[in-house]
Amino acid sequence: MRTLKQRVAVVLVATLAAIAAGASAGFLLARTIVLRVSEVRLVDQATRSLAAADAYGADVREALAAMNASSYPYCSDSELTYFRHILLRSQYLREGGRMTGGRIDCSTTLARSELPQERFKPVYAGEDGFQVYWDLPPFRTGIERSSVLQVGRSYVNSVIQLRNEGLPSEVTLKVALRNLAGEPANRSKPGNGTAFTEDGFRHMGDILSATHCSTNFRHCVTASISLTDAFRMGRPMFAVCMALAGLGAGVLGLFGSLTCCRKRTMEQQLRRSIRKDQLRMAYQPVVDLASGRVVGAEALARWRDERGSEVPPDVFIRLAEERGFIGQITRLAMRHVLRDLGELLRSDTGFQVSVNVTAWDLAEAGFVPMLDAALAEAAVPSERVTIEITETSTARHEKVIETIRRLRASGHRVHIDDFGTGYSSLAYLQDLSVDAIKIDKVFTQAIGTGSVSVSIVPQILAMADALDLEIVVEGIETEEQARYFCSTDRRIRAQGWLFGRPVPAGKFLEMLAEDKENEPTFVGAVLSPA
Repeated sequence: MRTLKQRVAVVLVATLAAIAAGASAGFLLARTIVLRVSEVRLVDQATRSLAAADAYGADVREALAAMNASSYPYCSDSELTYFRHILLRSQYLREGGRMTGGRIDCSTTLARSELPQERFKPVYAGEDGFQVYWDLPPFRTGIERSSVLQVGRSYVNSVIQLRNEGLPSEVTLKVALRNLAGEPANRSKPGNGTAFTEDGFRHMGDILSATHCSTNFRHCVTASISLTDAFRMGRPMFAVCMALAGLGAGVLGLFGSLTCCRKRTMEQQLRRSIRKDQLRMAYQPVVDLASGRVVGAEALARWRDERGSEVPPDVFIRLAEERGFIGQITRLAMRHVLRDLGELLRSDTGFQVSVNVTAWDLAEAGFVPMLDAALAEAAVPSERVTIEITETSTARHEKVIETIRRLRASGHRVHIDDFGTGYSSLAYLQDLSVDAIKIDKVFTQAIGTGSVSVSIVPQILAMADALDLEIVVEGIETEEQARYFCSTDRRIRAQGWLFGRPVPAGKFLEMLAEDKENEPTFVGAVLSPA
């Protein structure tokens, strides 16, 4: 018969064994959770970054097609001027020209005496004539890696930097190219930051990575992190799971964590936020430059995901457009605006609020009736709500013209947003029959820098005069920029950080009340001599 000491020893050994087993189970549970969370985050980041890379690819494709269609003499001054106008409309491209056999024949930024004489070899050459060069000596900055992309005898030079917004700095992003057969066109050695050319999540050695490949272009984006960094970031999880040391609690924790992770894709989070009315609106003041008074505001949607990270509007708006539920955001935004500023819009006959709509809204048959019903319920006159549409959304020309006609017939004013970055032309504006154009901030911020973009501004102002259109200037951040537009004979409205950043409704109403009580604080500085 076992003695008391033996029984105690057995109980102690069994207890210690159970603790060890529980601790091991907790360790394995924590490891599984950390791997799964890392997978979800990496897949989410690869998806976000691919959207940015696709926008970049479309920009490059459009610019090269326009350059190759040039009817001007090869490398003439007139052709280079034509190229500069193309590049001015690009979000990513700042330089281009002609190249033959790897040698640069002419450039929009380099003088002919500065052109290198050597011939460069592409790091990638596709079967369809698409070629890629990395870090050509004339364009090296020493800070960011540049790429020269060539189709036919035209090339463009750019620098694109993918950002791991909302994720730790340990996450690495890489871009890889595929050839027409789908095989890798460039390879890199295994290790942190390896880029792949097939969709999927991978666990190779000490590296976790997620790859998402474009369906429209040859590039793939890979987000990766080392196991060491992933586990270091997950130390609290290891401590908690090993302390619990219970298999049942561990199973429940695993089930709950995996369920949570599966649901935390960006689209699902955004849809849940819309259902719960968790989007917010911020209001940026619009001022009359002549008087310095606030005469309106632009309503801007804001959203934080379930991790508490602020998601840029261009990201979640584009996602909602692609997945077909942008109309829900537009309706929600309109309800917020009428709730936040309804009293002001009913009482102040001179105040207007601008609401942004997308191409999907303009093409939706129920958009105008929804807008009319919301305004009628809030007893807000339609002329108090201005509709802003982007130039790119007017590509669907016939439907846009009809929707604009209906909006203006209802009393709304219609503005073209981001003007100068899309399809600007006199004929285009005449067909659309809008009330005002908003000069894009890329032109405003070029003032005082010597950039050729500034030369476009007088042309835009003249175009507005010819069509009797009002002008709103975006992105004014300095007194020099404001002074530039104050010096014209036109009545101009403006918005930008010089006058106020986007703020919640309560703070905006407080600022508006102060503006009405006090003299404008910036007008004297702006209108005084430089």
